[in-house]
Amino acid sequence: MKTSKMYFGAPKLIALISFTFLCFLFYGCNNDDDNTPVIPKLEIKTVASGLKGPMGIEIDSQGNIWVTESGTNIPDADNNTHNNNGKVILITPDGQKHDAIINLESYTNAHSGELQGTSHILRDGGILNVLSGNHLYRADISNFKPGDTPLDARNLPSEDIFSVISKLPAASNPDHDSHPYNLTKGPGGDLYIADAGANLIVHRKGVNDYSIFAEIPALPNPLFPGMGGPTVQSVPTSLYYDGEAFLVTSLTGFPFPKDEASIYKISSSGAVSVYQKGFTMLVDIVKGNNTNHLVAQYAASFNPASGFAPNTGSLVWVNGASTMVLAEGLNQPASIKQVDDHTWYVASLGDGAVLKVTYQ
Repeated sequence: MKTSKMYFGAPKLIALISFTFLCFLFYGCNNDDDNTPVIPKLEIKTVASGLKGPMGIEIDSQGNIWVTESGTNIPDADNNTHNNNGKVILITPDGQKHDAIINLESYTNAHSGELQGTSHILRDGGILNVLSGNHLYRADISNFKPGDTPLDARNLPSEDIFSVISKLPAASNPDHDSHPYNLTKGPGGDLYIADAGANLIVHRKGVNDYSIFAEIPALPNPLFPGMGGPTVQSVPTSLYYDGEAFLVTSLTGFPFPKDEASIYKISSSGAVSVYQKGFTMLVDIVKGNNTNHLVAQYAASFNPASGFAPNTGSLVWVNGASTMVLAEGLNQPASIKQVDDHTWYVASLGDGAVLKVTYQ
């Protein structure tokens, strides 16, 4: 991922709620008995802490939370940075943490110089799809229970996505890079992958069968010539399929110009248009409710000397035309998992934690 020393995380928050908008957004603002206004309540609590680089998040029918730990690219004694120490952690409803998958690929991406470790996951029935390093791993977790011996990624079915995607002919990927970063199911139940290195949405039709579904173009850099080159890469970070089209968030690459990230809409034929613009460093999108999607903004600003501003991430309602902040002051939120239209889990990279966000 072309991010210049970035690998996402979350809390210490200041809730910023527009009373009129948000209470009518969900339930209305009146008490049914006496028409007295009822003030909606936003609650954010830490479910688990002490995580090492939490990125992707999923839940299962037992209420367990599955979260990735990205691994490291710190050189060992032999100057080896291909450490393969990414993990998937299972967190029980009472907050107990258990290793579920170990030895997932993690290493230093030669193009970006950044950690390319365990990123996002997608549960599909009893199969957990895991993007880590260059690979897509597919783990059968149908019988896995908290406390079981963790699955070893070296024994799991996997596909080397990098070797395929980096060779696809794409104008958006002149460096022949690849960073398989996020994924979802699309038409026909196939997997669609947001590649943050190649700036592509990739369609997986079957085992080792990948093709370009859409290219996300670069955009002019408003900070040039002061910082960076004349353009910045789009860096797609997540995708949501609504049954008809995809919505794709973008981070943008260095120097991460403020208000230049967009949400793109991609039709079933692969046509790309801008759904909504004016964001800064978007990293995830979920269904939200009937009229609004919920997105995560990683941080509000970037400084080459100090990095991404801590405690400036946010959750924002979007509808294609307007925005409304649900919560701000988050410490680098990396991903969102929706439970229902008023409950979400958030992986916080900055704080090494999983948060539960409830609005009711």
